Amino acid sequence: MKQIVLDTETTGLEVGKGHRVIEIGCVELLERRPSGRTFHCYLNPEREVDEGARQVHGIGDAFLADKPRFRDVAADFLAFIAGAELIAHNAMFDIAFLDNELTLFDPALPLLRGTARILDTLQLAREKYPGQQNNLNALCRRLGIDVRHRELHGALVDAWLLADVYLAMTAGQGDLGFAVEVAERPHAAPDAASLERRALRVVRADAGELANHARRIEAIDAASRGACLWK
Repeated sequence: MKQIVLDTETTGLEVGKGHRVIEIGCVELLERRPSGRTFHCYLNPEREVDEGARQVHGIGDAFLADKPRFRDVAADFLAFIAGAELIAHNAMFDIAFLDNELTLFDPALPLLRGTARILDTLQLAREKYPGQQNNLNALCRRLGIDVRHRELHGALVDAWLLADVYLAMTAGQGDLGFAVEVAERPHAAPDAASLERRALRVVRADAGELANHARRIEAIDAASRGACLWK
């Protein structure tokens, strides 16, 4: 399973008022493990950055002046996220801005919100921790994730933090061993006589192991919001 944890920084908060994306950060997860592949770029938004937004992410107009436009990186971005579930915090904010950039680049392109699988970690956190603060900083503190290197918002830094948050919030679904690659090697098929000579030892789970298994399945079911396939 391929997942892309993503974050954006923008010139302001409202895409409807012409605000644009100025930074994209993506972290790839394969079978719930970081693959080591990332996508990161700063973008020239062809407009000024609002002062309120600049105070949040620290990115100003002078820094962005020589950066590529979205149209220059669109193909690479789309190739990186192709076929993946997209994971973002307050996902519709990021998706709305990215869809706007795609539309400005090529109105014929399909929108992410209509074609990609999207998981909103803010909604997931609200279900898991109702009535509590669920911004990224609060979740990092709650889950013991170090944020000392995060002085300002940054798309790639925040995407890495969100990957840690997502994996911690959904702990119990990973490390099941399904992604382990087994090399295929030729071997001779045993004949019927040799199979008959083998004494097969059958080891059955005892009551304690069955109880532990049941608890594990319940934890996976709770973390996946009732989507556990083994229950």
